[in-house]
Amino acid sequence: MLTSIKGRSTIVTGASKGIGKGIAKIFAAQGAKVMVVARGEEAASATVEEIRSEGGTAEQCLCDVSDWDSVQAMVKTTVDTFGGVDILCANAGVFPQTKMIDMDPSEWDYVMSTNLKSTFLCVKACIPEFEKSKSGRVVLTSSITGPVTGYPGWTHYGASKSGQLGFLKTAAMELSRYNTTINAVMPGNIYTEGLQDLGQDYLDTMAASIPLKRLGQVEDIGNAALFFASQEAGYITGQQIIVDGGQILPESIEAMEDI
Repeated sequence: MLTSIKGRSTIVTGASKGIGKGIAKIFAAQGAKVMVVARGEEAASATVEEIRSEGGTAEQCLCDVSDWDSVQAMVKTTVDTFGGVDILCANAGVFPQTKMIDMDPSEWDYVMSTNLKSTFLCVKACIPEFEKSKSGRVVLTSSITGPVTGYPGWTHYGASKSGQLGFLKTAAMELSRYNTTINAVMPGNIYTEGLQDLGQDYLDTMAASIPLKRLGQVEDIGNAALFFASQEAGYITGQQIIVDGGQILPESIEAMEDI
């Protein structure tokens, strides 16, 4: 199953830590050639070395995914290194927690550029490669926050993640002419470095509100992305899947008491 990933040239943005690193490692373990894209050289190098130590193929590329020139250079580097681009996992994102009353408008712009504008730029930059090969896969990392749920301090984050799903629908139609699919994974609370920064009380509260009684692992998201990127999922496009351990299901915390 999913053997079609082997040998595929794959870009994973935001791949030096967290969910992106999990996606990169899952793809590499299935034989993909992975371009680890990040802003920090040290963390990117560490991820590449970790993948290589486990027998995978990976290189790194530093990129500001909110900048068109930088994104174009990233795609060129991938083409020069791996011979093309077969799969794009647009995962890069930030989630500073600031309530509207305290938020400087520049922070809103920063989150939108990093999370939403970057999705458009990365997909646009890969289109010529999808056209050349007459096939392609795009997987977006969205979130339950925004499209389904809300949380104080994340108006900008939620808006950006909802925006990705709006982009997804029409992008699926436009990419179909290149035999390219685009789908989104919507994580719930996944145990990452970023989530750790929110504190143990937050982690405990979130775990208690999830029917499976635990936070997700980065591999849970990586496996969902892997499916969307496979040839086996070739007739699925413009769709999204929630991976959250059932977090959005209870009507209230009281609903969890009897399970």
